[in-house]
Amino acid sequence: MKNNKAKHLIENALNSLTESLENGQSDELKKYLQTMSRFHQYSLRNVMLIALQKPSATHVAGFHTWKKLDRFVKKGENGIVIIAPLVYKKETVENDDNSSNVTEINGFKAVYVFDISQTDGDELPEFARVHGNPSRYQEMLGNFISSNGIILEYSDTLHADGCSTGGKITIRSGLSPAQDFSVKVHELAHEFLHHTGEKLSKTQKETEAEAVAYVVCQSIGLDTNSAFSDYIQLYKGDKEMLIRSIQRIKDVSGRILTGLT
Repeated sequence: MKNNKAKHLIENALNSLTESLENGQSDELKKYLQTMSRFHQYSLRNVMLIALQKPSATHVAGFHTWKKLDRFVKKGENGIVIIAPLVYKKETVENDDNSSNVTEINGFKAVYVFDISQTDGDELPEFARVHGNPSRYQEMLGNFISSNGIILEYSDTLHADGCSTGGKITIRSGLSPAQDFSVKVHELAHEFLHHTGEKLSKTQKETEAEAVAYVVCQSIGLDTNSAFSDYIQLYKGDKEMLIRSIQRIKDVSGRILTGLT
């Protein structure tokens, strides 16, 4: 892609992304966050228990939580046992000097949760995704990643869509062509920007990587909808952070777009 054309596309894309961030969260993101807030954050011990009993689990919740989401546990399904904290009724302990202390007696109990695959009912709101067909750019991007000495691999067990580890990009198998392309650009941006030892916040790193992915995806004609601004706002990124990183985003976007030839 010629340099002048790339610059023009980058400017247009960044203006569009800035406007989306100014407009705030999309209705889809609000619905998604409201639903996800009903799922408990599980301890490492409980994550291990879930993985041992049902390795394919993606979203787990208790029987009553699923009911609140208008989903119902299928008849005959066996629950997944996890450990929940148990707080007994507070009791007052009288001291010899007539003062008293209020104490809590804590314990643990086994409770059952169920994976979404064990339930039926209303569909959960999905996080916005990029759509379209990157066609020939898919192969070009793979070649560009390799030409920069970066290993590209796919995994059936990766929980995130992608991962950058400095010299290696891993992508979750089974993504749509558009999502696969977008995630690869996102992780490539991490490779170019965030393995230098420079101290940056998680929010800044994700804002920069997702902004680069947005610019590149929009520049080749993919349908970006609200996917990228939603992702940035999920990490608490905003217009001001985007502007602070604008030159870094432009430089890496231009580098990638120039490589897609």
